[in-house]
Amino acid sequence: MYPDPDSPRRFGILDAVLIALTGAAAVYVWFRVSDVLAYRWDWGFLPQVLVRRDPGSGWLEPNLLTEGLLTTIRISAWAMVLASALGLVLGVMATLPRLLPRLTARAYVGLIRNIPPLVFVFVFYFFISSQIMPALQVDVWARELSASGRAVMAVLLGPADLLENLITGILCLAMFEAAYICEIVRAGIRAVPHSQTEAARALGLRPVQVFRLIVLPQALRTVTPPLANQFIMLIKTSSIVSLISVQELTFIGTEVAVSTGRRFETWIVVAAMYFVLCYALARLFARMEVRMRRRQGH
Repeated sequence: MYPDPDSPRRFGILDAVLIALTGAAAVYVWFRVSDVLAYRWDWGFLPQVLVRRDPGSGWLEPNLLTEGLLTTIRISAWAMVLASALGLVLGVMATLPRLLPRLTARAYVGLIRNIPPLVFVFVFYFFISSQIMPALQVDVWARELSASGRAVMAVLLGPADLLENLITGILCLAMFEAAYICEIVRAGIRAVPHSQTEAARALGLRPVQVFRLIVLPQALRTVTPPLANQFIMLIKTSSIVSLISVQELTFIGTEVAVSTGRRFETWIVVAAMYFVLCYALARLFARMEVRMRRRQGH
């Protein structure tokens, strides 16, 4: 019999041995790296690049690295929303019987998935975004916002003077991730047994009703775990938009490393921030998946 994945885990001797070996290996690598690099570690700069004290109110507020982390979260969240919407539409188009929608979805997926992300970002930024953003006059709209509007936008999108690059980065990530979400949605729809759609049609339901009431709910339950994993992948992929001057965590980390001269310490902190964020989301999505399975069991 296979073990129940939802059953509580027990901490055993083997777990203790593995943890001890991992800790010993980490200590060994740390000392070896210190001997080879002959580097003098200095973490004294870290508090002042994480938080700062507001001169007016005296309260602590986010500083460079923390602001970069918040920008990464904003970019990833907005990009995932747009990518999910576009990927859902493309995934449905890829399963339609008509040829044109299927060819359109396949062409999009084939184009995006066979271009390196870095090349796609540069092409989109220099050839597409440079034409769209001036036409939309995003910077003019941001400057004309009221004080309350600027405050809301600062929470949702960040500073107004960096809005154009931020939107460009969000669109790049959304278009790139939509190709992968399209394949996830297409596989989820194909996984619904054909017998259920036939039974729904036999009951007199129209094709739209069959898709909305029978196919889509089951497909969404199937694709939720891989979509959660894709969101975590998106957070890590978001670092590529630093190349178009989007001031997210990697971009800020580069500036802090150069200005302070503490390159190793800065990049270790940046890596730890990415790890904490991605691991926390992985644990959250794992719990959500367990709850979904329990509800389905009942």
